[in-house]
Amino acid sequence: MSKLDELIKALCPDGLKFVSIGSVINYEQPSKYIVKSTDYNDAFSIPVLTAGQSFVLGYTNEKDNIYDASEKNPVIIFDDFTGAFKWVDFPFKVKSSAMKILTAASTKATLRYIYHIMSTIGFSSDEHKRLWISIYSEFEIPLPPLPVQREIVRILDTFTELTAELTAELTARKKQYEYYRDDLLTFDSKAPMVRLGDMAIDMYRGSGIKRDEISEDGYPCVRYGEIYTTYNIWFDTCISHTHVGTKTFEHGDILFAITGESVEEIAKSCVYMGNDKCFAGGDIVVLKHNQNPKYIAYALSTTNAQMQKSKGKVKSKVVHASIPAIKEIEIPLPPLEEQARIVSILDRFDTLCNDITTGLPAEIEARKKQYEYYRDKLLTFPEAKA
Repeated sequence: MSKLDELIKALCPDGLKFVSIGSVINYEQPSKYIVKSTDYNDAFSIPVLTAGQSFVLGYTNEKDNIYDASEKNPVIIFDDFTGAFKWVDFPFKVKSSAMKILTAASTKATLRYIYHIMSTIGFSSDEHKRLWISIYSEFEIPLPPLPVQREIVRILDTFTELTAELTAELTARKKQYEYYRDDLLTFDSKAPMVRLGDMAIDMYRGSGIKRDEISEDGYPCVRYGEIYTTYNIWFDTCISHTHVGTKTFEHGDILFAITGESVEEIAKSCVYMGNDKCFAGGDIVVLKHNQNPKYIAYALSTTNAQMQKSKGKVKSKVVHASIPAIKEIEIPLPPLEEQARIVSILDRFDTLCNDITTGLPAEIEARKKQYEYYRDKLLTFPEAKA
């Protein structure tokens, strides 16, 4: 019998009382912790947080009104409009008041236990209304005695700590990959810098494919938004299909999305490595060439190429690139044999950093599933009879 089984048998053998989350959690509005300036800089020390996916928006040098969270005094930040939440155990500021800062309200609950419980609820919302008071705080959860809570937290934290270690290693490997990618693709005078316009056999813009023209079957196609949200620097299968379209692309072609929301993402590119002939949607530029397609994909992902891509034209909060602008992007172009050698080296890094079936991403995903399995198993209790 495990230590947890012994504790449950001794302290709560007949089930548990269920209580509302709000009865064991205090909340605070973060208004006084809002950052005054969004002029962030990585050289500054205080992170500015959101409870959403991005979490750390940037770093500020502001010294006043910092929430002094720590490992001994952690908090949960809760997005009051989506239900997303994050664990925070370091000093921080926030960007807006659209969240709650949560702390344990009584000696009956540990905040870390509540954090794990919240991850089982799976609640999210796309309604634009405050959630904590009206909905979330009323959710009922099992509340075992503190010794049981602490043992559950100890077990589950072993999984989250391992995942965090693997994630940190993946981050380090990605930085290492970016360093070697940029280094391998810096030739000085050994390889000519070539304009994409001079390298192109053909370059043209795709034709518009409306959202209601996407179907479950038909011809494979790509719309420009998918280049930002779905595809990496190359892909071999289209997620969308259509029965309309006029402009096609095929194996080895480079696709540029020429409309974006910021200069940082303008002219994002990817290379198609599949074998079907596909339709290119509007706001996509197709570049045909006779070079190694994976080499071109890597060359266009370097820091130098990204800086050249970011020269877009802002119009009504949307940034646009054009075929003439894309033609001016320069990349080093060594002989095909050297291109193949560089690709073989960078492919190994890419597999380690990005392949979801092997390497670190696969291991991280496996650990997350392991955590979810034990979390759901450990946090399922019968309700005590009245």
